[in-house]
Amino acid sequence: AELGFKQLALQYPQFAAPLVNLAILQRKAGHLDQAEETLKSAVAHEPASAVAWSELGATQRLRGEFKDAASSYERAIAADAHYAPAWRNLGVLSDLYLADPGRALTAFEHYQQLTGEDKPVSGWIAELRQRLGMPLKRPAPAAPANGNPGDAAPTNGNPGDAAPTTAPGAPASEPRAAPEPASQPAPGDGVASSGGSVSRAGG
Repeated sequence: AELGFKQLALQYPQFAAPLVNLAILQRKAGHLDQAEETLKSAVAHEPASAVAWSELGATQRLRGEFKDAASSYERAIAADAHYAPAWRNLGVLSDLYLADPGRALTAFEHYQQLTGEDKPVSGWIAELRQRLGMPLKRPAPAAPANGNPGDAAPTNGNPGDAAPTTAPGAPASEPRAAPEPASQPAPGDGVASSGGSVSRAGG
């Protein structure tokens, strides 16, 4: 497979996907230095590839190059602001490795806007907002039981008060276990790829 991706990279140098796939194989084999160099070549060939930048960030994170990883995720977002995995990965990195909860919150909220409700990420957002001293976002009012428009049933006896997602003083609502989604090749490349993973538990 590695030889095949090398041949594809030579045959289609304008596309990052073959190099991204090659780098993923190298990374799975534990050759992180080779994977990083391959991905740097990929983004040089196709600077607009959000997938390549995101995979470069994932590899740099595994190597302990956290600031470089953040920069690569930001380049992925600059290339395609709708590429949701880059937002999620930036959030994980910012929270666990860079101690920047504000940036983590922004990244997770962008991810949620792009993907819709995501239970683990919703928990992380609630925990980060609590840590930052920000009010929890309230869900939309439930449909009234008595048919009077606008009369939502109170959650705790106080009209309009939504139940908090985490109890005061409770630990983080979810363990940080957020896999980095598999990479997707650029449209038309016809090359399948699978991404690595990042553990929000620290690894």
